[in-house]
Amino acid sequence: MISIVSLWLPVVLSAVFVFFLSWLIHMLLPWHKGDFRKLPAEDDVADALRKFSIPPGDYMMPCGSGPESMKDPAFLEKFKRGPVVLMTVVKPGPMNMGRSLLQWFVYCAAISVFAAYVAGRALGPGADYLAVFRFAGVTSFLGYSLALFQDSIWHQRSWGTTMRSTVDGLVYALFTGGTFGWLWPK
Repeated sequence: MISIVSLWLPVVLSAVFVFFLSWLIHMLLPWHKGDFRKLPAEDDVADALRKFSIPPGDYMMPCGSGPESMKDPAFLEKFKRGPVVLMTVVKPGPMNMGRSLLQWFVYCAAISVFAAYVAGRALGPGADYLAVFRFAGVTSFLGYSLALFQDSIWHQRSWGTTMRSTVDGLVYALFTGGTFGWLWPK
């Protein structure tokens, strides 16, 4: 058994590797270019919504008041007539990438901490590279990818977007597992 504290270097370094790898994937490759589509008549839709001053948050339209709404003919007619919308409204103004990037790095580090915990409990000092790679890699894959499927199942997010992000998670997991295997205590 190895303590998480003694795995601080692979935790930090794997988070740094994933952080920069994600930048490469999202900024230099066209891989995620189709994740979002432009609304038809975007300016008209934005002008129509702007007058409502919708506060930041997650919204559904139509939105029922509870499970009993699923039996209400008027509510069901709204669903039938459409549009049915799931949307996230963010605060208007300049994009603040700094906050999101900081949160992303903390998230990457948290996944690496979980990978360190699982691998450190399962394996001792001097463990085989491949064994370390498997434990840290699978744990980090679960952290980066598995929860993505919920958005496609429940919120109708494009399965293509989910699958592309899952492949990203696999790449991140390979780098995380490799980093742990490389820096595992002898």
